[in-house]
Amino acid sequence: MHLTLRQLNIFQAVATHSSYTRAAEELHLTQPAVSMQIKQLEDNIGLPLFEQLGKTLFLTAAGEELIGYCERISQQLRDAEDAFENMKSLSSGKLSITVASTANYFAANLLAMFSQQHPDITIRLNVTNRENLLKDLKFNHCDLAIMGKPPAELDLVTTVFMENPLVVIAPINHPFCNASKIPLEAIAKEPMVVREQGSGTRFSIEKFFHNQGLSLNIAAEMTASEAIKQAVSAGLSLGIVSRHTIDLEIESNRLCILDVEHFPILRHWYLVHRKEKRLSPIAEAFQTFLLGNKHK
Repeated sequence: MHLTLRQLNIFQAVATHSSYTRAAEELHLTQPAVSMQIKQLEDNIGLPLFEQLGKTLFLTAAGEELIGYCERISQQLRDAEDAFENMKSLSSGKLSITVASTANYFAANLLAMFSQQHPDITIRLNVTNRENLLKDLKFNHCDLAIMGKPPAELDLVTTVFMENPLVVIAPINHPFCNASKIPLEAIAKEPMVVREQGSGTRFSIEKFFHNQGLSLNIAAEMTASEAIKQAVSAGLSLGIVSRHTIDLEIESNRLCILDVEHFPILRHWYLVHRKEKRLSPIAEAFQTFLLGNKHK
């Protein structure tokens, strides 16, 4: 069947008034136009919708069936209108955010703060590695993303919203913990546990040491900052991680941040979305929230 909303609206008007004439007056149409639309509707369905008994118009069994569907369709359209109005007013809606795994240490808190301002919205948070984050952006699986250095190959809108300092960490009993102004050459000689190849953090670290004419003594590669922290805390080696990932370990005296020359390596966190992406009101509100507040 090929039914149109216009035909269903006309059908409902005729059924409500039991009259083609009064339906035409309500809809500001001519009576022949109303009759033609009802005839096309009956032809599409293959059954008569009205029967004339004397001067009175009655619904047929098919008409009674169709009026029930019309009422449900009308209600769904009203529900849709209400939903869209709520979305415009930021009282409901969905927000899909993809964040780099390292950013999860602060992103969850930011989303919680935003959710307190908009308690009826639904938030989908995907924490993943850089490769999968770029896929989410490429295939439009998220509204916004939070990441380190954005790639040049994607046409993105990128905005810095927070610093991301990389620091050298050591187990609390390491002799370097009590030293100051540790030469970078001494750090380069120490066994180091770092993120895997392809991560933004790994790229920044290697570029930094290369610019200083040094190379890292890599003891192990880890796919998550959490694994690096555990390895360093266990005494495996030194590590380099985002300062945002180690608050609990510093407070609990499990790790120390070393005072190393030329450190921290200063990076930034970016809020990112595809250039052609049409942000929903909720996504725009989160962007305004993130960029309008000072974060450390």
